[in-house]
Amino acid sequence: MPQFVLQDFAPQLIWLAISFVALYLIMARVALPRIATVIEERRGRIASDLDQAEQLKHKTDEAIAAYEEALAKARAKALSIAQETREALAAEVEAEKSQAEKQIGEKTDEAEKRIARAKSDALTHVNEVAGEVAEAIVKELIGGNATKSEVNQAVSKAAVN
Repeated sequence: MPQFVLQDFAPQLIWLAISFVALYLIMARVALPRIATVIEERRGRIASDLDQAEQLKHKTDEAIAAYEEALAKARAKALSIAQETREALAAEVEAEKSQAEKQIGEKTDEAEKRIARAKSDALTHVNEVAGEVAEAIVKELIGGNATKSEVNQAVSKAAVN
């Protein structure tokens, strides 16, 4: 192996030192500052992104709060509109109900008057019919004729008792 040849050992150490110093200088002066710059840029970008995310989170929270507030207001308004509609409909139904009750009352009064008239007419006719029946009974039983006035007096007397 060429590394173990003692004649070449000293120059190899010198070239090793020169290569190490050259590589160290290149790394320290060129590569490491570039890497440090990239790392700092990334760190700055990450910090900026985190700040932006925090701001967006706050805006989102505000938007959600505003949405929930608007939703609560809309629900309250919808409930009030529904309540007003219920009250209006209840008032309308009550008005129609009272009007219907009034009409029913009028029709009932009218029907009662017709019934009273019919009853009165029937009672006047009852006396006439009773008189005719009594006259026919007297004629059949006695065989005689009774006058209309006598029959009417007898029916009136019997109706009063």
